[in-house]
Amino acid sequence: MDELVTGDAVVLGLRPARLPSRALAIAIDLTVLLTVFVLLSVGLAVATAALDEAAAAAVAVASFLLVLVGGPVAVETLTRGRSLGKLACGLRVVRDDGGPIRFRHALVRGAMGMVEILGTFGVVGSIASLVSARGRRLGDVFAGTLVVRERLRSGRAFAPPPPPPWLVGRFAQLDLSGVPDGLWLAVRQYLTRMNQLDGTVRAAMADRLAWDLSSRTGVPVPTGLPSAAYLAAVAAERHAREVRRIAGAAASQADGAGLASAPDRQFSGSHERSVRTATPGPAPASAPRKGAAGGGSASAPHPDRAEGPASTGFAPPA
Repeated sequence: MDELVTGDAVVLGLRPARLPSRALAIAIDLTVLLTVFVLLSVGLAVATAALDEAAAAAVAVASFLLVLVGGPVAVETLTRGRSLGKLACGLRVVRDDGGPIRFRHALVRGAMGMVEILGTFGVVGSIASLVSARGRRLGDVFAGTLVVRERLRSGRAFAPPPPPPWLVGRFAQLDLSGVPDGLWLAVRQYLTRMNQLDGTVRAAMADRLAWDLSSRTGVPVPTGLPSAAYLAAVAAERHAREVRRIAGAAASQADGAGLASAPDRQFSGSHERSVRTATPGPAPASAPRKGAAGGGSASAPHPDRAEGPASTGFAPPA
């Protein structure tokens, strides 16, 4: 499973860059480099005016190599494959396995670029990029690198596609507890990027993922069902279960909060009644005064001794 979420899957998911976008990126980089080279040459010409012709020529050659060869090598090494032109065009240089490039990769690409781009005005590099299936020039072949499209066009869907309607709920009884998170991640990445892959690669990856998923669940893929549709249906079933689980957890928390606040409401109600009865008020005129004849003191009725059931509030029958 590791080779599906790293390595070639990363490269294929980003799609190799073709000649037009690469030529535009190179043109931007060369414009910047030539501007820097001209400015540096003018400054060195003023600084080396007192030197002889041999020394001035040596300084000119050194500045040429430093700017036009060392500049791209340093920039691609420090930015991990992003020059100014590639950044503007949404491109990036990566290794064949999808990882970031290092100094040795940038050095080989820069040395070969001086020959196939500067030495032949880009003719050799253009022919090699057109002939290559993944748009690689000679520098990429010798360095083991690949220029890929890092920026996707706006409006492209990143959510997994829904399964066919006739597969909705078909895998409701499938046990998904044994499927690891790494496999779910690979399935999701495949479903979101399968339309960007080559047809042969897309079918092979779908078959591999479907076989791994069925081996984890213990139930084989139904006969005649396409692997991509099977992956979409099982992923949708897992998503539906996660939604139900989260909704159930939220409902349980809401019920627990309601039960916890019930004693507080009961306490506040009893406290309000006790405060209301403890407040002095005018006594009713018809209320009998017990013990008045016997010299006893009058006493108010106890608040808990209500006539009639206090729980319902209904008066007792006559």
